[in-house]
Amino acid sequence: MSAALWVALALLAIGLRRLGLGYRPTPFRMLFRHEAAFVEAASDSMFPPGGEIPESGVEAGIPAHVDRYLEAMPARQRLLIHALFLLMEQVTLLFPAPGWGGWRRFSSLTPVQRAAALEGWRSSRMFPRRLVFLALRSILTMGYFSCPSVLRAMELAPLDIRTPVVEADLLYPRAGRPKSEIAFGPKDVTDLLEHPLSPNAPLHPEYRG
Repeated sequence: MSAALWVALALLAIGLRRLGLGYRPTPFRMLFRHEAAFVEAASDSMFPPGGEIPESGVEAGIPAHVDRYLEAMPARQRLLIHALFLLMEQVTLLFPAPGWGGWRRFSSLTPVQRAAALEGWRSSRMFPRRLVFLALRSILTMGYFSCPSVLRAMELAPLDIRTPVVEADLLYPRAGRPKSEIAFGPKDVTDLLEHPLSPNAPLHPEYRG
């Protein structure tokens, strides 16, 4: 067997290992193993533990949110997100992180290297790189702000304010329904003096600690 063939086989083995080996099983429905590893690493890099908001990205459930987000997406957009995660996990071959081993997969970098790699994309002079970073940050930020404890820490958690019944509700049904389906009567009208809308209302049950 020629030396060139041995070299080709060795490079193929290295490529296959980089792409698919070393990832642990994932409980997610839509995220592949390499994607779950990348999302977890990127989540804690963008939202590290011990900050102003105690929860890290992984603790806030970003990977699970991304998995549900992908499941709800049309197939074409889902394919684009899969491509984004694959690119960011492997692109350190072209744009390595600083320090020893900066060419490794993103999920295999140290926390400091991950932060530096993402900063390189955020502040790059190349517009496509900045655009890719914005897309990734948008996806991860949506997941972070879907966490009830994060919203509580930011004082943005929704309050448990029930929609009052007013006189107009006695005249009109729900949108698209016939008048015979008007759901309320005079006794259902809310007395706003007894039940005023208040910014001091308790938190919605799904957002309480």
